[in-house]
Amino acid sequence: MTDRPGSILIVRLGAIGDIVFASALIPVLRQTFPQARLVWLADEANQDLLIHNPRLDRVAIWPRARWARLRKERHYGALLEEFRNLVRSLREERFDWVLDLQGLLKSGVWAALAGGKTRIGLGSREGSQFLMTKRIDRRTESNAIGNDYLKLAIELGLDTESFAMDFAPGDEAMAEAAKILDSLGITGPYAAIFPFTTRPQKHWIDGNWSTLADEISARYGWPVVMLGGPGDTERAERIRSRCRSDLENLTGRTGLAVSGALIRRAGLGIGVDTGLTHMSIALGRPTVALFGSTAPYLETGREDAVVLYEALPCSPCERRPTCGGAFTCMARLTVEKALAAIDGILHRP
Repeated sequence: MTDRPGSILIVRLGAIGDIVFASALIPVLRQTFPQARLVWLADEANQDLLIHNPRLDRVAIWPRARWARLRKERHYGALLEEFRNLVRSLREERFDWVLDLQGLLKSGVWAALAGGKTRIGLGSREGSQFLMTKRIDRRTESNAIGNDYLKLAIELGLDTESFAMDFAPGDEAMAEAAKILDSLGITGPYAAIFPFTTRPQKHWIDGNWSTLADEISARYGWPVVMLGGPGDTERAERIRSRCRSDLENLTGRTGLAVSGALIRRAGLGIGVDTGLTHMSIALGRPTVALFGSTAPYLETGREDAVVLYEALPCSPCERRPTCGGAFTCMARLTVEKALAAIDGILHRP
């Protein structure tokens, strides 16, 4: 594309990992069009991933949870007024480009409501393709992290020299993370683990996490901090209770920005296919990713960030496991293999 947009809207409402992947478009758009106004529309639950990024001019917030509550309570007038205000605020930007990175009907509707001279959909489906002026296929042959967004950048003629995930936790979150670490008595390097994700077939074995935390403490003398969301607290406590070492359980106690700040200060991150693992890579931390039923990428572009993945004939099964709950692909990733990967990263020349 040859036109130079003066204003650009990115529509990527969720989820955490996908927003982190898509953030790689921020620096390339800013580098290619330094004078353009750059706005991102996201679900309110994910705003902490974006609001502190200095390369964004604005983050527009879709308060989906609030609107669902207004609808449930039958406050239709307030809901309609808030809807109109958000649409008006988007249209007032007079976007030249609207990039629908999610490719679903809900994101396509928002792209259309925002107006814009050119609406470009990445992998548009569910009918959203009919709301776009241009559609770009999401599929690629690459196993690299963020490969579909890199493909989009190339198709748009962007300067991809600065293509890299772009997540900034913010000064306030960094200060809060420092307070938390001080309260825990952690002054040196530590490991952060991210055991939790949305589907059981993506989980690693709970006992493995406990053993791994003990081994990291014993081998390196490092504290281990466990991070996760409010819905993960029960499982987190089971993992902690199996540990012989003092695993610091912060699950459910930190939001996305503070979690990101804690990851940024960590000497190592280990996790499954979950947003916090992708954040660890985005923040440049040494990282081990444990993938099984899903494999969003196999190449990280860095020697100190590795993916452990052993494909089976059924891999990746995504949302349709056929193993009857055995989750063999994840069970084959033993503690010993994880430790070998960690040793390889931390003992690099």
